[in-house]
Amino acid sequence: MHVLPQPLSIADTALDTSTVKTLTLDGALEAHPGQFVMVWVPTLNEKPFSLVDDDPLTLTIAKVGPFSARLHELEVGDRLWVRGPLGKGFDIVGDRVLLGAGGYGVAPLAFLAGKTTEASRKVVVIGAASKDELFFQDRFVEAGCEVVLVTEDCSAGLGGLCTDAADALLRSEEFDMVYACGPEPMLDAVEEMCRRHGVPGQVSREAYMRCGMGVCGSCQRGGLLVCRDGPVFHVGPQS
Repeated sequence: MHVLPQPLSIADTALDTSTVKTLTLDGALEAHPGQFVMVWVPTLNEKPFSLVDDDPLTLTIAKVGPFSARLHELEVGDRLWVRGPLGKGFDIVGDRVLLGAGGYGVAPLAFLAGKTTEASRKVVVIGAASKDELFFQDRFVEAGCEVVLVTEDCSAGLGGLCTDAADALLRSEEFDMVYACGPEPMLDAVEEMCRRHGVPGQVSREAYMRCGMGVCGSCQRGGLLVCRDGPVFHVGPQS
């Protein structure tokens, strides 16, 4: 783990949607899917981001505020500073796995999908508000996943929520593990779903972070620190 920020240059960029951009950096970190890094832009701020890949180090940035908007302005050759990897990632277990990716939650799950090489059955449910906000389907296909698309406005795939399709899959077949990342209401629904179906799960949660190392306490959640005790938490019958 790099305790101090390390300078890295941008080797490649890709615009995934009108508000999502992927930055590939000219370096690598030995990390587990679900871990995160703190990205620092001098004179501006430092924020946490999940990893899409660790070699090369790849980040997917959703434009939601001034900091992420500044990252969207960076081009090939520009530098940013990274420290990490931080936090606890996913435990990769199970022969039949179900992945639930809501919105920007596809980023860490794409990293995870590429590492679940021992699984014989991999299904990912990708949910978004509309077809224009769907991305990374090709990454999951390349990782050997069956992809189920869900949009709230019915513009692509199934209509409804990501959790609707995931619940239907859990009713129709058996899975050894459920992995999920997305908005908090979705993760709460996944936690309840895992308990109801008696299936273990792991959810990656987000929180406001300042240090990323369990010192400042800004990401406290129910007595736990998301940066140190998470961001991946186990749910379901064993939790």
